[in-house]
Amino acid sequence: MAKIKDRNTLAIVSGLIGLAGLMLVDIPSGMAGISKRSYREASAGIFVSKSESKSWRGQLLGVIMNSAVSILGAKYIISEMSKNGRDKLISKGIFAGISIGAIATVIPNVVPKNSVKPKDAASNLSYVFSNIVYGLLTTFSAAKLGHDSLFDTPPQNDYLKPTEQTSEQMKLSSVSRNTVQPIYSDVNFNARNTVPKNPS
Repeated sequence: MAKIKDRNTLAIVSGLIGLAGLMLVDIPSGMAGISKRSYREASAGIFVSKSESKSWRGQLLGVIMNSAVSILGAKYIISEMSKNGRDKLISKGIFAGISIGAIATVIPNVVPKNSVKPKDAASNLSYVFSNIVYGLLTTFSAAKLGHDSLFDTPPQNDYLKPTEQTSEQMKLSSVSRNTVQPIYSDVNFNARNTVPKNPS
């Protein structure tokens, strides 16, 4: 299978795969009564009223907002794997899911006008588990679908010009100064023998 060679494309694909996993956990959690507010509702409640967040337009808005956060999270995961390698994907996926999910969960809760933010522990614990699933799926899909070249870390000082000469450059410059030949205007290079002959 062809690997994805573009970071943005990989972030979109892996982020949406992770979002699909998140929703597969979040929807049954809401249907079972564990979570009082779906992720979509909580995200839409940042921008619209409580009644509007339950409508199809509010649900669509919530999916779009969740997609954006998921793609940005995938970009972070890809960047971290390019620095730290693609090993230990389970621990890295759990860490990324909890970290990104914590930020995504805090945002709806700190908005004062959000009337649908979840206040109970069960809803927030459901979000944490959903985010772990997101982190695992995003990490694994990015590691498996991404081309190897995407995870090569570019050199930090690739564009910085050197401010000092190296020892080899110093040696070459000193040699070039010492090999310069002086030019004398009174030297006759056409003369074959400058020693005067004995007239006797």
